[in-house]
Formats: sequence, structure tokens, C-alpha cells
Amino acid sequence: MTGPIADPTARAASAGSGAPPAEGFALLVPELSVSEIGESLRFWCGALGFAVAYDRPAARFAFLALGPEGGPEGTLRPQVMLCERNGGWETGGMARPFGRGINLQIAVPRLAPLLEGLAAAGWPLYRPPAEAWYRTGPRRLGGQREFLVQDPDGYLLRFAEDLGEREG
Repeated sequence: MTGPIADPTARAASAGSGAPPAEGFALLVPELSVSEIGESLRFWCGALGFAVAYDRPAARFAFLALGPEGGPEGTLRPQVMLCERNGGWETGGMARPFGRGINLQIAVPRLAPLLEGLAAAGWPLYRPPAEAWYRTGPRRLGGQREFLVQDPDGYLLRFAEDLGEREG
């Protein structure tokens, strides 16, 4: 296979498959520049249970959404875009781990399926599951059970299961 399409206009309009998520697009969808799209898809779709909503293979791009039960009731499923590095979005030098200084929190109804998928893939956790309570107001705490994992390029992902609120 040759490298990705160089021309940004041709890359954006290249042939693909699939369709936008039936429930629509989230208002914020991160696009991660990845070293090798195949490796990233194996991690995101295999171990984590995301699915390709649509893709543009010649552009080495895929738009993913977490499986059918991927989001809290009444919300959009978590979504992410992956694009093999092509230089078009890089504002500075890129070195692993990518995304230094950021973690992407992804709300899920249950951590168990993700943890099972990662264990089956033999993928290490960056931080094991733990309960965390964060101040959300003068006398309110929001709770979640969360774990952290790095994707193949080192992006830090924080998956969180809601525990509700309490006074604090």
C-alpha cells in the first residue's frame, strides 16, 4: 500500500464506506493523528468495542462510535476520529507518547466490557479501576469509577462510569 493521499481536498472527498452515526454527531469529536491506522483500529474496535461508522481507506481515516450500548441512556455514544499521520494537522513535532498533557475522558454506562476486552487483548492499564469523587460545586461531588489506558500511540484515555452525586 502506498502512503495516504497528500492533497487535503482529495483526501477529504476520497471513497469510503459506512454512514454517519444514526444518532448524529457529538458536538465535540476529537481526531487523533495515529502512526498506523490498522494498529489503532485493532485497539479501538477490537479491545475497546468501538465500531467504524464510516471510513475513507485511501485517506487512512475512520470515524468511530462506541458499540450500541456505549453511552449513558439518552446520550450520544462516544465518538472519535482516527487519521494516519499525514502532516496536515501537525502544529509541531510529534513524538510518542502522542497527546502529552491531555487525557480524553469517555463516559460509558459500564466499565466491565472495556476491561474484559483489554484483558483479552493482553493490553496493560495505565491506571487500574478506582472510585473518584470530583468537586462540581460548593457542596457537591460527582463520582465515577474510572480507569486509564494508553492507545497504541500513547494517547491517554480515561473511561468513566457514573456513580452519581453526593454532598461534600
